[in-house]
Amino acid sequence: MNHITEIRTVGVPVRDQDRALEFYTGTLGFEVQLDVPLPQFGGRWIVVAPAGSGQGRASIALVPESEDNPAGVDTGIRMASPDAKAAHRHFLDTGIDTGELLEWPGTPPMFSLRDPDGNRLYISEL
Repeated sequence: MNHITEIRTVGVPVRDQDRALEFYTGTLGFEVQLDVPLPQFGGRWIVVAPAGSGQGRASIALVPESEDNPAGVDTGIRMASPDAKAAHRHFLDTGIDTGELLEWPGTPPMFSLRDPDGNRLYISEL
């Protein structure tokens, strides 16, 4: 029997949840799916996802950093865009820490960017 059926939420450690929430919603255009106090966790349980993706789809939890879970990591999270070149230009123009646009034969255009805490995320074309 398969007890695991999907990947739901990936935690990204952040130093300031309010600043991170502004970046993920204001800059990346994500929607808040959940934002509740969680004092035993040292902050709130904040879950964001791409606009229109709906509940139950892959999401990101903006979790308070800790000694065992520091901010500023390569998250390994790959997100998709219908136009990676336009997204790359947009993030560069808005001053986001954005890596080089990679265009290799046989692969979709892709690039990386960093959130305000230095967490690396990736965007590739659909």
